[in-house]
Amino acid sequence: MVKWPICCSLLFLGIFSCNTGNQQEDQPLLFVPEGLEVSVWAESPLFFNPTNMDVDAKGRVWVTEGVNYRDFRNADGHKVQDKGDRVMILEDTNGDGKADASKVFVQDTLLRSPLGIAVLGNQIVVSCSPNIIIYTDEDGDDIPDSKEVFLTGFGGKDHDHGLHAGQLGPDGKWYFITGNAGPHKVEGKDGWTLRSGSVYNEFTPYSTENVPSQISDDGEIYNGGLVIRINPDGTGMEVVSHNFRNAFEVAVDSYGNMWQSDNDDQTASCRTTWLMEGSNAGYFSEKGNRTWQADRRPGQTIAEAHWHQHDPGVLPVGDVYGAGSPTGMVRIEGDELGEQFRGLLLSADAGRNIVFGYAPEVIGAGYPLQNRKAFVSSVDQDNTGYIWHQVEEDTRKWFRPSDVTVGTDGSLFIADWYDPIVGGHQMRDTVGEGKIYRIVPKGKTLTLPKIDYSTTEGQLAALKNPAVHVRAFAMQKLKEQGAAVLPELESMVKNEDNPFFRARAIWTLAGMGAQGIHSILPLLKDANQEIVLTTARALSANAPERLLVEALKLSKNGSPLIRRELALLLREEDWGKTSEIYKELIKAYDGTNPWYRNALGIGMKDNTETYYRDNIAAIDPAKWSPQIASLIWEWHPKAAIPALRARLENEALTTDERDLALETLAFIFEKEAVEAVKKAAEKEGALQEKAQWWLQFRKYNEWSAFLQDWEAPIVLPDAQPNLLALKAQLKDSLTNNEQKQLALAQLVENPSGRLHLALMGAEGALKDSNLDFSAVTQGEKRPSVLKVLRHYFGSEKAIDEEGVLSLSKDPVAGKVKAIQNCATCHKIESSGNEIGPDLSQIGHKMDYPTLVNAIVQPDAAIGFGSEAYLIALNNGAVLLGLLQAAGPVVTMLDFQGQRHIIPAEEVLTRKQLPISLMPGPEEMDLKAQDIADIAAFLIQSNTSN
Repeated sequence: MVKWPICCSLLFLGIFSCNTGNQQEDQPLLFVPEGLEVSVWAESPLFFNPTNMDVDAKGRVWVTEGVNYRDFRNADGHKVQDKGDRVMILEDTNGDGKADASKVFVQDTLLRSPLGIAVLGNQIVVSCSPNIIIYTDEDGDDIPDSKEVFLTGFGGKDHDHGLHAGQLGPDGKWYFITGNAGPHKVEGKDGWTLRSGSVYNEFTPYSTENVPSQISDDGEIYNGGLVIRINPDGTGMEVVSHNFRNAFEVAVDSYGNMWQSDNDDQTASCRTTWLMEGSNAGYFSEKGNRTWQADRRPGQTIAEAHWHQHDPGVLPVGDVYGAGSPTGMVRIEGDELGEQFRGLLLSADAGRNIVFGYAPEVIGAGYPLQNRKAFVSSVDQDNTGYIWHQVEEDTRKWFRPSDVTVGTDGSLFIADWYDPIVGGHQMRDTVGEGKIYRIVPKGKTLTLPKIDYSTTEGQLAALKNPAVHVRAFAMQKLKEQGAAVLPELESMVKNEDNPFFRARAIWTLAGMGAQGIHSILPLLKDANQEIVLTTARALSANAPERLLVEALKLSKNGSPLIRRELALLLREEDWGKTSEIYKELIKAYDGTNPWYRNALGIGMKDNTETYYRDNIAAIDPAKWSPQIASLIWEWHPKAAIPALRARLENEALTTDERDLALETLAFIFEKEAVEAVKKAAEKEGALQEKAQWWLQFRKYNEWSAFLQDWEAPIVLPDAQPNLLALKAQLKDSLTNNEQKQLALAQLVENPSGRLHLALMGAEGALKDSNLDFSAVTQGEKRPSVLKVLRHYFGSEKAIDEEGVLSLSKDPVAGKVKAIQNCATCHKIESSGNEIGPDLSQIGHKMDYPTLVNAIVQPDAAIGFGSEAYLIALNNGAVLLGLLQAAGPVVTMLDFQGQRHIIPAEEVLTRKQLPISLMPGPEEMDLKAQDIADIAAFLIQSNTSN
């Protein structure tokens, strides 16, 4: 395990135009590992609001700006680029370690909040929903000569849950990642079309309805955020992993491993994950039509439910590290910073003011990422336990690392968005401030290498360069030479000590035809299993028929890592050619390794029924090994229903064994499975309650067709047809004003009637009316309802935010007030409800002024997934709350914390509101001092303190 003693590098922070002025000039700004030092390499006005970076062969840093990012949510006076956002080129022309020149490469009206850039030779690839745009600079004058919309149709325009950066992988293909702000409908150059959506919707001026369960041209359903892989010519698009929330960047290392970090629903469940090809990362339900809240089972922790970790077919989560807002990623593959940092995976988190470091270690069949460390931070080596309320205006917490990348000299660049606010809600920095930091070995001068792609020697040197796309372009140039450079590449594989260099040479050789393939075959016996892994992947990408020849031997002799990879790589091959290989892979499964199990599920997806009938069906179900029971859970083949029923009813088995059979049946969408569970629900015993829960849950989704006659203990809200009649009277153009006013008065008298009025206000049905609405808000005691009514029928009083910030504060008094007012909707340690985000660790994500702003102006920064909805039912009832599932069944968590599961045919209308469900201070009768005290209490990172 790598350990990095943390030291502080003293950076003197000048006075920024948006600085609160309290930062001490002699105070360390960034903490870095011992032996490294950090400096400000570039800052505004050389560029503004950096979202992503890449480095070219000259060592220059290219930056995408997001000045116009979600400007519809920013206050007047915020910096705006009327001609579109820009791509900037930054350069240190005199070698003094600081950028002194910047130029605009392109400013384009198509660029509104671009979130990704890749510089490959003379091509600049920019990711900006809905487009991937390739600008080409033919003559090297840093002005684009042509522009091509490479792909279009990604959702999430001007949204940080949209399209993110692309990277050219070592296999020569592009990898692009996008968040869950769909729908995504993207057609490749060969006509293959991706269709992806989910239940996630967020109100923006550009959004269209995001629809789940869409089918792509390969017949698959992809949900939420996803990673696509595509050839440089735009053909061969495929989804290699899906069902993220908002994974900001995918980093592909020289072994071909994919790494991502994913944001959460403000539940302290952010994750960093190694991705397997073909994987489902588990944010939404299998078809994307339910949120994790709708699927959460009794006894599950939030993190387990958040990523569906107890559902078959879901990728193991990796490192769940708590609160945060993850952004850029990169893997250090050279020794320029020091050999101890070789292989380090860096993951920036803007919310935590930190860049995490992982030393990925193979354990069994995967990379669990168990050794997270703080690599760079503006506040401490880790935020855990930090007492924020004492430094509520400390601008160190405005360090918002948006990206991290490696320069051609091996130095590390970190882009700083610099703002009190995290996420896609609102920017408080009005001038577009930003910085780029550079980290180098202490006392050592790193110099930019001269990259020469015109010679073999230069190409080979560039292949070993630490900058991702410098080496990727070198690989392209070497492949063009073909057999002429085979000896040099074979020498690199044989003699280099750095395994990443060896891996790059393997990929290059594999792309050179039969001679190159022949030269890498001996590496399938290499002592380094990650070199074997790379070789197998290179064969799969370039000579799949040869991998088939070698696969049977590897399945018998390979490590769990290699066997697991074979299960994935052979998934598209003919079963007649692979069945014996999969038999060997299954024989080697230990019954516990989650990556191995999930890989066998992915690899055998289309053949599990056949395998079960041929190899397992004859085994007495009572004698299944843990290995068999685990695989049947992962596969849940319908052919196994009789055996699973037998195990469920066999009281000689342990409760855990029977419970696993019950859970497996719950994921088989066949009538026979339903009948087995119904029988268990009727029999008294340890599993009766769980069986009843599954029936109740499944009645309103995948088992609805089989349980129409089964009465679930769920009832719809009380019917109130008279309210529908009163609404109709209000809308009827033939009704006179006196009659309408009377109908209005009757609706106002009824709690549900007031919700109907709120819905009519949201629909604009009363905007031209001259009725007297003054009584609508009177007497309403429900804060969330009162807020909606005031939005449409009254006025809202603002509290002086600066006045709150100027007050002295009492965290002890704030605890009492927080429990009284906030715990109705929020979890605070062990108290409260889970309607809104958990506030126990909100101090990890916000400083004091930002939290005050969130309380005073809850609509200025609505958390994704926290959008309010009004739903009217056919029976006259109406609900206000959070939408958790759509499709054939609608699930809503109402403002009082009650979950409603409603067949879609019972829904009359559904309306998303442009305001938060969270009441404002006026609705909760909070005074300025109350807000100051509550914020002072919550800003503590340990609210039990």
